[in-house]
Amino acid sequence: MGLFIDRSTFTDEEYVQAGVRLRENLEALRMLLDRPRFGVGPPSLGAELEMCIVDRDAQALPVNREVLEASNNPQLQFELDRFNLEYNLAPVAAAGKPFGAMQAELEAMLTSLNGVAADFGGHMIAVGILPTLRLKQLQNGAMTDLPRYRALANGIKRIRGENFRIRIDGDEPVDEVVAHLAMEGANTSFQLHLRIDPDDFADTYNAAQLVTPLALAVAGNSPFLLGHSLWHETRIALFKQAVDTRGATSHEWRRAARVPFGHGWVRRGAFELFAESCLLYPILLPICGDEKPLDVVRDGGIPELFELRLQQGTIWNWNRPVYDAADGGHVRIEFRALPAGPTPVDMTANAAFICGLTVGIRERVDTLLPAHPFRYAVYNFYRAAQYGLQAELLWPDLDSTSPRVVTATELCRQLLPVADAGLSALNVDQDERHNLLGIIEARLDSETTPAVWQRRVVEEQGGGDRWKALAAMVERYMENSNSGRPVAEW
Repeated sequence: MGLFIDRSTFTDEEYVQAGVRLRENLEALRMLLDRPRFGVGPPSLGAELEMCIVDRDAQALPVNREVLEASNNPQLQFELDRFNLEYNLAPVAAAGKPFGAMQAELEAMLTSLNGVAADFGGHMIAVGILPTLRLKQLQNGAMTDLPRYRALANGIKRIRGENFRIRIDGDEPVDEVVAHLAMEGANTSFQLHLRIDPDDFADTYNAAQLVTPLALAVAGNSPFLLGHSLWHETRIALFKQAVDTRGATSHEWRRAARVPFGHGWVRRGAFELFAESCLLYPILLPICGDEKPLDVVRDGGIPELFELRLQQGTIWNWNRPVYDAADGGHVRIEFRALPAGPTPVDMTANAAFICGLTVGIRERVDTLLPAHPFRYAVYNFYRAAQYGLQAELLWPDLDSTSPRVVTATELCRQLLPVADAGLSALNVDQDERHNLLGIIEARLDSETTPAVWQRRVVEEQGGGDRWKALAAMVERYMENSNSGRPVAEW
């Protein structure tokens, strides 16, 4: 969706042509992945941070255009709603101290951006869902006025044909009907990218799917939506429903959700996931580039695959395959389940944990999967989002009848050495990995995730005005975030 889009309406003929080009892209990718040594190189990491802008009363402040233009930072870009911005971190080699480099870049960026936002009465906050958001702040006028967002909204409306129903259970269930896409902008994430060799893709991706519920349970930071106390990671349910192209009253059979956890374990490699994106999902943005990708591949070149990348940008897998033509072409996994916030060190600890677990368990994932049908992984993902560290998860057991039931807290603690081994395999500095995994261990010891802290502070204020309690909590959240101390020490 970061690709340039300059209009928002399209003809039926353009949709047909885009479908043809998309399948040409897919064939070009198949040929490219069959090329010896394609995408082989040292592992590297990248990340994106989505943020909210708030005013002095901790309310959403719709000034992203003003802040972005004043910042003059090429790594900053618009996000869906006018109170959102996204920052793209510089890629770093996985070896050495990659997470320390990310943390330093995030800290410098937030300091600089807060200085810019202050000129417009604002402050940046990294949080999964801004707790003070009200429904009136998520109406159609909240959406950033750019052709790509209008095109996305029109594309979803064209397929769905009806309003969105946001229905989420929890302590205080939400049930709202909205007519626009702006509700999705309530979600903000910290998205980690891991570049890997194509030959390692299947095992790495399957390992990522297996361990993502654990990282989600320990990182949860979205317990409130529209004043209601819901899931530890309400963002997971909200995102799925806020861009769902499957209308409830449609007579068509039920298609796959555009925000899926997945459709099964990967059998051979990255190609099958890209094929799913092309073959299972209607096109939202029928825009075609000038490239002839099949000719480029036949001539030994690296194609841009514009249409494929655009299609991928409209399907939001929680772990998403990414093709990039940069650096001779490569594939990577984008971990999308981690929430934004609360501090740079918390976010890099989350990233280190999920990355270390993925690589650490990759070597034996083939032996674990027969004892863990994919539906168990899906179950774990949504239970972790609902209940955080208290979630009872299913885990493969090779010594008895599988699965065994274990709390997220216990399982995370048991697998900390696996995460350390995975980071070591990536040649991450010993002190760095011990420091970051120590932050995760401190959360387990204190039973304090960001979501738990948010709820605790609101509960301490008693049963008075919920909105005042949420605003006061957000102010404390920002003060603690600015201190740089990890959430377990708040």
